[in-house]
Amino acid sequence: MKILITVERDWIAPRFDLTREVLIVEKEEKKVRTVILPRSSAEELCSFILGENIDIVVCGGIEDTYYQYLLWKNIKVIDRVIGPVKKVLKKILNKQLKEGDIVK
Repeated sequence: MKILITVERDWIAPRFDLTREVLIVEKEEKKVRTVILPRSSAEELCSFILGENIDIVVCGGIEDTYYQYLLWKNIKVIDRVIGPVKKVLKKILNKQLKEGDIVK
């Protein structure tokens, strides 16, 4: 399973379309890497997600167009998440994260 988390500093990025930093977690291989994108663009981020074969996207706010597109491409989207990246990552790895979660 490959997870992408949108990041702004140490928190979940509040807007998908303005994201420039993402954390990619490969659960089975126990790999974590940070990627800085050249610019913030929802279209380019969607292309990046598809190119990386991401299974799950965790983000703050995402426009319905991109949400529906990712679902159509069989990518699970957990949106409206607020909180520090480390704690959110722990919750998703334990299969406890759901849409709209405020993680403290």
